[in-house]
Order: sequence, then structure tokens, then C-alpha cells
Amino acid sequence: MIRVFIVASALALRAGLRAMATTPAIDIVGEAVALPGQAMDQAGVDVLLLGDDTQLADATRIFGGEGVPALVVLTDEDRVAATLRSLALPGWGIVSPEADSAELQATIGAVAQGLVVLPPVMAERLFNSPPTIEVEPIVEALTAREREVLDLISQGLSNKLIANRLQISEHTVKFHVSSIFTKLGATSRTEAVSLGARQGLITL
Repeated sequence: MIRVFIVASALALRAGLRAMATTPAIDIVGEAVALPGQAMDQAGVDVLLLGDDTQLADATRIFGGEGVPALVVLTDEDRVAATLRSLALPGWGIVSPEADSAELQATIGAVAQGLVVLPPVMAERLFNSPPTIEVEPIVEALTAREREVLDLISQGLSNKLIANRLQISEHTVKFHVSSIFTKLGATSRTEAVSLGARQGLITL
């Protein structure tokens, strides 16, 4: 039996996801408007089902230890794949908000077994798009917190030291770093610093 916990802000969405996901092999053990933290741990969750990607930043605080659940997110945003890939998850998947019950249930079953699942259209965009010749300008502006994190990265600080300096969790730092990479189109901390300096976001 796969134990699933649903997190979605709207009551109608939670009810819809419950109806779509429930099968003899999938048990919905609970639901919440926002991430429940300790209550979810006590429920013994195998898969955390997020109704949208707005909860993803908060989700990082429950990742990193033993017993971390697999994660399924309803979204059409390609950038979410990069964020999920950067987290220490046993399995993860993205489902289109337009997906039917069979697709949602299949994704839950797959991630519970430690697999990664992407919608076919998203996979086509991510893996079969032509290579870029040159790094494009920033598509999405960095938040004030992300600029702080990028500045500390440029000073050579590790995620742990950045967390101590900003008084936030190390998992939250990891989320900010992943978001910075995605927005800048960077694949490493060095490249992120270089691109950030080129864009005038930090001063070296």
C-alpha cells in the first residue's frame, strides 16, 4: 500500500486529487492546506502530493533526513524539474494539471519505487530542444534573498555557512541555490557567480 499525503491550498483541489489518486493500492493518509511538518512524519508518508509548485520552497525543510517521502508536483513549469533534481529525494515526478486519474496514479506508483517521471511534452522540451549557442540573459529576476545567497556564494561560502549567516535552514539555502541556477542558466556555483557578475547582480 502506497501512503500519500496531499498538500493543496484549495479545498476543491484537495478533494479532486483525493478522488483521482485513491485506488486499492494507494491510501490517502491525510491532507493539508500547507505542509504539515511533524504531523506528516507521524502519518508514515510514502509520497507527498503537491497541488501546485508554490509549496515547493517550504517543502525543502522536510528533505535531507532519513524517511524522506517521494514527491509528486502538479505543474507545467519546466523549471520545477531542475529544482526537484537538486533535492535528496528517493523518487520524484511532475504531472500536468490536465492529467487524468490513470496518469496521476501511475506517477505516484512510479515515484514510490524510486523512479523519476515527467510528462511526455515536458520531457520533449527538456531533452530534445536544440542546444543554445550562448547563455541567454536572465529570464526571471532574482529575489532579494537569492541575490544575498549569490553574493555569499561569490565569497566562497558553503551552503552550511550561508545558512548560518542568513539564519535559515541549509535545505532552504539549497532551494535558493537551485532557483538561482535555473534563473541564470548556470550549471555550477562558479558559473552562477560569473553570470551574476556579468548581469550586475553582484560585485566581485
